Parts: sequence; structure tokens; C-alpha cells
Amino acid sequence: MTIETNITKMFGIKHPIFSAAMGPFYTTDLCAAVSEAGGLGVLSHTTIKRGDDIGTETKTAARLDADALEAMKRNMEFVVEHTDKPFGFNIRTSRNELQADKLCSEIPKFIMENQRIREQCIYALTSAGSSKRLPTSKSFQELKERSEIKHFHVAPALWLADKCVASGVDGMVVTGSEGGGHQSYEKVSTLVLLQQVHQKYPDFPIIACGGFATGAGLAAALAMGAGGVAMGSRFIASKDAEFNENYKGVVPPAKAQDTIMVTGALGPIRLWKNEYSLHHGLVADKEGKIAEEEALRSMSREDMIKEFIATANAYLAAYRGDVNSGAVLLGQSIGVINSIESVSDIINDIMSGAETLLKNAAGNIK
Repeated sequence: MTIETNITKMFGIKHPIFSAAMGPFYTTDLCAAVSEAGGLGVLSHTTIKRGDDIGTETKTAARLDADALEAMKRNMEFVVEHTDKPFGFNIRTSRNELQADKLCSEIPKFIMENQRIREQCIYALTSAGSSKRLPTSKSFQELKERSEIKHFHVAPALWLADKCVASGVDGMVVTGSEGGGHQSYEKVSTLVLLQQVHQKYPDFPIIACGGFATGAGLAAALAMGAGGVAMGSRFIASKDAEFNENYKGVVPPAKAQDTIMVTGALGPIRLWKNEYSLHHGLVADKEGKIAEEEALRSMSREDMIKEFIATANAYLAAYRGDVNSGAVLLGQSIGVINSIESVSDIINDIMSGAETLLKNAAGNIK
């Protein structure tokens, strides 16, 4: 049995499974592995460095811009050397994301200049900011005309889904509060949010994200109108991911309640409970959000850079294996992940489980 959806047709992929955007980390090996296994791998908006601590290496916004741009170029070159399958990339478009404008302008140019990359890179995912920032780039407009690339944006709330549709995106990644990483202040679960979005936009291409790690999750998402799922935590706990073994090792013994929502650089963020996350407060409502945004606007560029570097250092520490004092981004799906497997085995198991459940469900219809 093959599960064919509007999303598999749109991207010409075998399985309706995507890797989630997992910036600021390198996910280059993981991206290639997911695409090679029949899903669609996504390169992260990488803002950490593979070398020494970025707190000592990175001093200016210009240097940060150069690092993010060059990292994305190198990552794309790596992927097309290791798979001939489709893949995508992510850009965080927050107003306080120092690299966003340059990436939105220069990466489309880079893709157009490289035939193999232009043929394979067919998914542009923006998140944690405006859905208009990439499509207003003249170079991206030209890329859309010269390639098959589709633009999706992450929508963690219904009102943000409205904005996505209004801005003319090709599709949405609808992510609920179960997911790891940045979330919405509304704290609506994927189960409810998917129904809300599908009810309002029944024909719009949707990829579900937040809480997916099993065949049952995929079957549920498809039954609720999504055309596929994106997974972060499940792929972190894989043999192919670049994450440190200590980071991966957190997942199999963990429970769903071992994560917490705290205040992050771009809003609420879900992290594994450890020394770092338990010492960060959570902005609980929209009044707190407004106060936080006002504080951000009042920050000098130098202070903003310092804050960015401090946050990046916490991510980097976890990525390198310090799971006590680093920021460990994981979602509640860790409660249903029991082992570290290869990406190909993960995808095959999920597809087999989903097919069985969907057949059984169909058999109950009289």
C-alpha cells in the first residue's frame, strides 16, 4: 500500500514525512538521510559554528550574517552530493533575526546559479516571523518563476494561519504546542489546531507538526486533513542525526511531561527539563508578550547581538553534549519514542504502522 496525498504529489516524494526545521543546529546529514529514505529533508537555519565557541568568535552582526549564509550554501552543496532526491531549507523570519534579510535575498540567487540544487531544492520553509518576508524578495520571486520550489510557512495559531493564506503561501506547517522549539502564546494542541485550520481552509495544503513520532500519529494527521507530518524529536533520536549522543540519549527514557515551555529569544519555546530550562521563566499571556516585544524594541543593536550570542551558546552547549546546562530543544513526542534507530527504519516503521491503522479504520466503515 502506498499513501499518496496532495503533499506527496506536490513534491514528488514517496512518503508524506518531512524533517522539521531545527535551527540553529546543523541537520545536513539528517536532511540527506530523510530525503534518501523517501521523505523530504529540511536544512536548518544554522547560526552556530562547527568550530570554537561562537561567543568568542562572533562579535558583529556582519559576521553573523556571513556565517549563516555560508553555512546554508555549504549545506546545500553537501546534500546534492549525497542524494539526488528533493529537499528543502528553512529561514527564520523574525524581526530580530539578524540573518533573515540576507538569507531571503542571497539564497534564492545561489539556488538559481546551481542547476542540481535548483532541481532538487523544491521546498522553502519560513518560520518564527512574517510569512511575507521571503516572497517579497525579488530573487525569490525570480526563483519561483524558474523552478518548482514551493513556499510554506509555519502556523502555530489559527490567526497566523489566516496571515499565511493572505500572504499567498503555497502551504502551511501547522504546529501545535506539543512540539519542541518555538511555539505560540495561545498554547493550542496540534489535535485542535489541525481541526481549526482544516475547517477554515479545507483545500489548503497542510503539513502537521508537533507530537508526531509514530504510525498512529501519521494516520491521525492524514485523517484530520493534513497531507503529511514533520518530525523533529523523532529524527533527533536517530543514528543519522548530527546531534551529540548525549542529546540523543535523553529521548528514549524520557516521559512526555519531561519538557517545559519557557521564554525564548523569539517567544515561548519548549525545552527538556534541566538546569537551563528550569531557570528560565515563561511569559504566560499576551500582556507579557507585549511587554517582551517592547523590551526587545528598546534594546540597542549591540545588546541584541549579545542576547543572541548568549542564547546561541546555550543551544551550542546542548548540541555538543552538555545536556545539563545547555538548551535541549525537544517536544512531548519524546514520550512515545523508545529507541534510537536509522532514519530509513524510522520512516519504514511509521509508514507500516500508519498503513495498518488506516486499513483497520476503513474496515470499520459499513
